[in-house]
Amino acid sequence: MALKRMDNVGIVVEDLDVTIDFFRELGLNLEGRAMIEGEWAGRITGLGDQRVEIAMMRTPDGHSRLELSRFLAPAVVADHRNAPVNALGYLRVMFAVDDLDDTLERLRGRGAELVGEVVQYQEAYRLCYIRGPEGILIGLAQELG
Repeated sequence: MALKRMDNVGIVVEDLDVTIDFFRELGLNLEGRAMIEGEWAGRITGLGDQRVEIAMMRTPDGHSRLELSRFLAPAVVADHRNAPVNALGYLRVMFAVDDLDDTLERLRGRGAELVGEVVQYQEAYRLCYIRGPEGILIGLAQELG
């Protein structure tokens, strides 16, 4: 058996509505939203009886998804949102964009903050990191030429 694909990346948030709106502004589409609860779900995660509201966001090309989760039970036990880029564990999600300046302008209207600065790597890319809703670290890359 061979690996078929990476299905999604999951991010736990407090405010699901604000986060959905932010990723819609970036260009993702809301694929669906549902409540996941019960002991069957807890057997997968190891959390026991859980109640989680999820939203699945899909990239415009249809190849990648982002699963946003808001835990109602059990309570969230750790907060890594403000960890720097060199922290162990979740690093960031990187998105390719057509126009980095336009994307930054639109996302700043949704509260995004530039982490460092926009840089150019050779003649290939313009890149930056931003903090999105709840401090989520996001990379943006514009291919040049």
